[in-house]
Amino acid sequence: MNDETESVNDETESVNDERESLTDEVIPYEVAAVEPIGPVRASFEHLGADSKTGRVVTIAGRLMRFRRQGKLAFGDLVDSSGKIQLLLRRETTEDFERFVHQRVLGDWVSVTGEVMTSRSGELSVEVAAWQLLARARRNFGDKWRGITDPDTRYRQRYVDLWANPEVRERLLTRSRIIAQVRSDLTDRGFIEVETPILQPVASGAIAKPFVTHHNALDADFFLRIAPELYLKRLVVGGFERVFELGRDFRNEGLSPRHNPEFTMLEVYQAYTDVYGMIDLTEALISHAAMSAQGSLRITCQSQVIDLTPPFRRATMEELVSESIGQTIRLEQGREELARLAADHAVKVDEGDGPGRILFSLYEELVEPTLVEPTFVLDFPKEVSPLARDHRDPAKAGRVEQFDLVIMGREVGTAYSELNDPDEQRRRFLQQAQARLQGDDEAMVLDEDFLRALEHGMPPTGGLGIGIDRLVVLLTDAPHIKEVIAFPALRPESS
Repeated sequence: MNDETESVNDETESVNDERESLTDEVIPYEVAAVEPIGPVRASFEHLGADSKTGRVVTIAGRLMRFRRQGKLAFGDLVDSSGKIQLLLRRETTEDFERFVHQRVLGDWVSVTGEVMTSRSGELSVEVAAWQLLARARRNFGDKWRGITDPDTRYRQRYVDLWANPEVRERLLTRSRIIAQVRSDLTDRGFIEVETPILQPVASGAIAKPFVTHHNALDADFFLRIAPELYLKRLVVGGFERVFELGRDFRNEGLSPRHNPEFTMLEVYQAYTDVYGMIDLTEALISHAAMSAQGSLRITCQSQVIDLTPPFRRATMEELVSESIGQTIRLEQGREELARLAADHAVKVDEGDGPGRILFSLYEELVEPTLVEPTFVLDFPKEVSPLARDHRDPAKAGRVEQFDLVIMGREVGTAYSELNDPDEQRRRFLQQAQARLQGDDEAMVLDEDFLRALEHGMPPTGGLGIGIDRLVVLLTDAPHIKEVIAFPALRPESS
């Protein structure tokens, strides 16, 4: 709103008091022939100043700014597609005085009028008629600065979306990213499925679950921590390319990278391996970047990241060796690796084997430093109970797994999937022993999944990508809560 003066919004509080007594405003059940504001603007974006179009439109949205100057009034009407100025005249606008004295910021209204430009060239709708669609009984924060308190923003997202337009843009970008991922996978012949969210066994990842009680079955169930083992059951059942894009739940703390309820993509493809998943991951990430930003060079935390494939590939041992300036190998054994960890102030628990210690060194010293996209390969078997042993005899004790790390964040992980039921049972039992020793995130034995593997699962590559983290990266969001419409929050105090 560039046209005329400041004034009437200072009267909002007294107007709200006056409005509480309004009982004769009739709210319609529908509005006929409403046009989105965005396309209306696009049709006349090159119109010169002080011009008429002869085009009469009906538009609807929230009144987000309002000014009066004598016999004229100006407002901004905003819908999901854009914003346009309203011009009201005392002589030609029906119920001009009622609009001026009873409407406040946030009211939903529809208007009908001619598209035109003001003397300053602002594209406007000259309002002939209007109707109230919903009253805003609460205000929308400071009209210039929006809402800045984080707790208010996340808790009252319905207000945040109007007060801070960049929030809306991030969520729209999220939608485009998800649509692009789905399109890429279906174009490659993958079938989208849905697996149980309430599960009798918390399996498929190393994490602490949420538990609930099913009254009819008189049994405890768990909100799923991952759909992995159900998706593999579908591969056993003949679904050779399958994916799920949905919610997982992990009973963990909150951080800029963690929300206990989050969105994951999991993909399983028969007849391929972890290296086939590298190719798929590069395609999905680069296409998502183009959909979100229109470029493979994105800016994140003031750094330019190049998402052009191929991405760097390095083993975990190579990366740790680079970090500490000496060669690190699993074969050095627990005692030597524990000494190196102590030298670099990395905590080691008594029950940690050499693989767990190597992984801790990587997590503490390396992962936060990886800025450009990097596939971290050859994880220790000790920390990866669902991946297949490395095919190279020289890499005993390692599995075929990668983590994709960008800007110090794990964005995705993939395996050559373990399909030997006897080896999988041994891995589950090792996890059960870790649980007995106090690791409440260790996996539990899933007998039905083992039974499925005994029916035979072909060589399979599996991939998981954290959608929330991917959106954080591609929108340069400072916190995971910025890309989740309704993030987890502490209950409001009474």
